[in-house]
Amino acid sequence: MATFISNSVEETESFGRQFAGNVQSGDVLALTGELGSGKTQFIKGLCAALDCGATVTSPTFTLIHEYSGGRLPIYHFDFFRIQDRKDAERLGLDEYFFGDGLSVVEWADRFPDLMPKHARWISFETKSETCRAITAK
Repeated sequence: MATFISNSVEETESFGRQFAGNVQSGDVLALTGELGSGKTQFIKGLCAALDCGATVTSPTFTLIHEYSGGRLPIYHFDFFRIQDRKDAERLGLDEYFFGDGLSVVEWADRFPDLMPKHARWISFETKSETCRAITAK
């Protein structure tokens, strides 16, 4: 387990860019942390490093964004507004989690039993207005 301390939005995005060097097709990243803790900023950096060229936003209301055109497809989920397990299952998670891209799930701790065993958990903790602790397990 390693913890990275970020003191700015730019550092959080930079950590995402660095982390991208360690991902491959079929990986699942399960992100946890309160609102505003840096999850989407991390994904912005991840996507930039994978050359997807997309404008990354939180898929809170659409539940999933698909980014293509880069080194590998990125499937960006947000479980924040999902009310129950059945709603999450309707997204066809297995097709994404065991497919040809990288799946990144914000608020994965809302349905941890839906995350595959090979998921890599990353927690985001707000330490102050600008400081975040990002722990990859």
